[in-house]
Amino acid sequence: MVIESDNMDEKLILLFIMDKMEIPLTQNNILDIITRKSWLNYMECIDVLNQLLDTNFVYRLEKQNEEEEVKYAITYSGRECLSHFYTRIKLSLREDITNFAKENGIKFKRSQEYLSEYTKNEDGSYKVSLKIKEPLINLPLLEITIKAPNKSTAISACTKWSEKAPNVFEFLYDNIIDN
Repeated sequence: MVIESDNMDEKLILLFIMDKMEIPLTQNNILDIITRKSWLNYMECIDVLNQLLDTNFVYRLEKQNEEEEVKYAITYSGRECLSHFYTRIKLSLREDITNFAKENGIKFKRSQEYLSEYTKNEDGSYKVSLKIKEPLINLPLLEITIKAPNKSTAISACTKWSEKAPNVFEFLYDNIIDN
């Protein structure tokens, strides 16, 4: 276990965040979390993430396709290091991070599993693509493409998808797949 003493607290904070979120996070997810709560600044976070990658306390998950963002997750060594030094993080900060993870973990998980996008068709309508991805193997469980008459309807469908996706999947599975 090698962790340099300079910016050790920042490394521990980032490891603690990744541990508490319990899912692989994109760089944008990480930056959103730390800057929203001002736990680290943007440049510090990028530097710390790269240092944690170099020490194998964090690893980069391979992209399955070009449209996907790279994700990062804590390694066993990162968890072990954290278990020895987490008390260096102030208790109030640990509690704040834990509460944030409890309150927002589902939202971040959904943002990775329930994907939606829309594109304009030549006739002025919109193509809305809705997907549910299997998080462990990162393959689509379900892909639906629908036509929306206008942009506001397309946006509304994309917005509703993260909330409605589990129910849609359950309905289709129960009514189409014979067990």
